[in-house]
Amino acid sequence: MKLDLKKVNLEEFLKYKTLYYDKIDFTIVRSSWDKLSTKMKLPFVIHIVGTNGKGSTGRFLAHYLHKKDFKVLHYSSPHILKFNERIWINGSDVSDENLEIAHKFLQELFEIELLEKLTYFEYTTLLAFYLSKDFDYLVLEAGLGGEFDATNVVENNISLITTIGLDHQSFLGNTVEEIASTKMRSVDNKMLIGYQVFPEVLESAYKVKEQIKQQRDKDIKIIEVKEFDKYELNTKFATFLKRNLHLVIACLNELKIPLDLKLFDDTPLFGRCQKVLKNVTVDVGHNPLAALVLANEFKNKKVNLIYNSYKDKDYKTVLKILKPIIKTITIIELQDKRIVEKEELEKLIKQLELANNKTIKIEENEEYLVFGSFLVVEKFLTLIGYDANS
Repeated sequence: MKLDLKKVNLEEFLKYKTLYYDKIDFTIVRSSWDKLSTKMKLPFVIHIVGTNGKGSTGRFLAHYLHKKDFKVLHYSSPHILKFNERIWINGSDVSDENLEIAHKFLQELFEIELLEKLTYFEYTTLLAFYLSKDFDYLVLEAGLGGEFDATNVVENNISLITTIGLDHQSFLGNTVEEIASTKMRSVDNKMLIGYQVFPEVLESAYKVKEQIKQQRDKDIKIIEVKEFDKYELNTKFATFLKRNLHLVIACLNELKIPLDLKLFDDTPLFGRCQKVLKNVTVDVGHNPLAALVLANEFKNKKVNLIYNSYKDKDYKTVLKILKPIIKTITIIELQDKRIVEKEELEKLIKQLELANNKTIKIEENEEYLVFGSFLVVEKFLTLIGYDANS
């Protein structure tokens, strides 16, 4: 029986949608937003673009704005355990009820052709837009792209540029400069550039500024965050989180919102260098940049790594970077066609002369790091019966 996209609930609708794709057709989400924009007014848009650190940067910012009594929506992706995590409204994940209300509105508004062609991420982005109507701020995290990302279909007031490195090369380019340029061409008015590993990122920013001036006759403003130890932040935050916080503080200064550092202390950072047990840290990172910050975070320690990777990620470099801190490694089994073949990973583990555990067993006197992707963290948390609300 053919699914009636005009009538099914959101859960069934999203099952039908394309979650992963090989090319981006920006015209579909553009047409959809053109229609939706006649029915609502967007809040002030803060667009977060980069390779690593988008999720924590967005949550720090949204949490702070909420604590200052602004109405704020934070849109991020992907989720770990439940779809609702993607849309965080005024301190909580969006309710099933509000998701369904937004879904029904879009179902009635869009013709069947748009409903069929929109991807999973595009449709989810449009849900977030609708749910942010009449708010003060929309903190909008880009997906894997920049210029042609679904989140870039709306004008952004400020863009925060988190750390940029090599990832998603098939979509974004094969060099740091190409990737940075693709991401930064999403900027509409002002970009604040956070901590960077590669000097090409800053060079690209000024090249993109000139391109935008020539192509759109718009003079965007560039602000570089240069100090990353300026503020005394809670010692519980990992070093890379403190760097992300300095970018958030620069944004708050631009918004002329008074600063109270203590308001950051209880920010919920699900899956971002998070202690889920006293001796177990989980992190949804998956690329060499993420591996570098974790290797630094656990330096002078030895951890038991619970790991797996998508086959299109640079898992060889990741494990080479992490090798100095690895005591043992255990491959967590994942049922997904995008995951690297187990035999390939075992071969690499042997080449690196790492001790390979065959089963996951958490011992009280050992330290564990669960890392490799959102899927890895999701599977592990499911195995231990973790409740995000407890």
